[in-house]
Amino acid sequence: MSRVGKKPIPILEGVKVSLSGRTVTVEGPVGKLTWTHRPEITVKVDEAARQVIVDRRNDDRSGRSLHGLTRSLIANMVQGCKEGFARGLEVYGVGYGVQLQGQKLSVTCGRSHPVVFDVPAGVTVEVTTPQARGDSEPARFSVKGADKQAVGELAARIRKARPPEPYKGKGIRYAGEHIRRKVGKAFAAGGA
Repeated sequence: MSRVGKKPIPILEGVKVSLSGRTVTVEGPVGKLTWTHRPEITVKVDEAARQVIVDRRNDDRSGRSLHGLTRSLIANMVQGCKEGFARGLEVYGVGYGVQLQGQKLSVTCGRSHPVVFDVPAGVTVEVTTPQARGDSEPARFSVKGADKQAVGELAARIRKARPPEPYKGKGIRYAGEHIRRKVGKAFAAGGA
C-alpha cells in the first residue's frame, strides 16, 4: 500500500472540496481549481471529519502508481486554494531586467530583443526590483498562483530563456539557488 496515498488529506479552514463523478473541485480564498482523476482511483470526501480519502480499486501496477500521485495532486490543490504557491526568480547581469505590461512579462537578458512571456490566467507576476545592478544586486520578481503546476511551469520557462552560466553567474535563477562557479582561464605572465 502506498504510504503517501493512504494518508487522508485534511480540508483546511475556508476551503470547500466537492466531488462530481471523477471531477474534484476545490474552492478557497486564493482561487478555484478542478481536476479529473483516473478511473483506477476512488476519491471520497468526508464532510464530518473534514478530510478527503483517496483509495485504489485494485492492486495492479497502474493503480499502485497513481495512488500516491492522486493524493499529492489533491493535497496541492487544497493548499494552493488556501495559501497559494510562489516561486521567486532573480536576474543577474549588467543591463538585465524584467518589465510587466498587463498580462505580458518582458525579460531583457542579453539577447538582441527582450523575451516576452504570456502570463496565464490564474497566475500573477509581481516585480519587486525591475533592473539588475551589476553582479551583486539582481532584478527580482516572483510568480504566484493557486495552481502549483502552472506556477512552476511558468517559472521554469522564464528561467530557460537564459539559464545561469558558470563563470560569471549571469542569467536567470531561482531565488536561493546556488550556482557552482568555474575558474576562468589563467593567462601566463611574461613572454620570450
